[in-house]
Amino acid sequence: MASEHLIGLISDTHGLLRPDVHDALKGVELILHAGDVGGEEILHELRTIAPTLAVGGNTDAPAPYLESEIVREIGGLTVHVSHGHEIGRLTPDRLLARYPQDIVVYGHTHRQFLLEWEGRIVVNPGAAGQRRFDLAPSVARLTIADGAARVDFAELAAAD
Repeated sequence: MASEHLIGLISDTHGLLRPDVHDALKGVELILHAGDVGGEEILHELRTIAPTLAVGGNTDAPAPYLESEIVREIGGLTVHVSHGHEIGRLTPDRLLARYPQDIVVYGHTHRQFLLEWEGRIVVNPGAAGQRRFDLAPSVARLTIADGAARVDFAELAAAD
């Protein structure tokens, strides 16, 4: 039997890490942050949950702890992470055309989004930081097992 991989997806923290992120991402083996981190201290705290990799977003200053993109093979599937702002007008079609990986993770819009298309997935975990645009803050859990992927969203307390 193939192993199962559980990956935490987070984006747009903008310097705020809500306490319930710890419960929402409990048990993940890796956290992928899709940008607009808002400071290295956010990544330090996420690393208390699991190893964490992050890309820079349009509000992040260039820093050695932020990558321009993340490309990894996990459980037989390829994963690409970027903030999304780099492609201009942000649409699932443009993301799929630019990045050939099986799973494309992005942020920037602050909106949860999931598209499964021809065996590929495009996912935005939503914004986990300050509440904006009347959208509930959220993260996502990506499960990869037996060559297939599933995404589950987890809303975070919106006490602000």
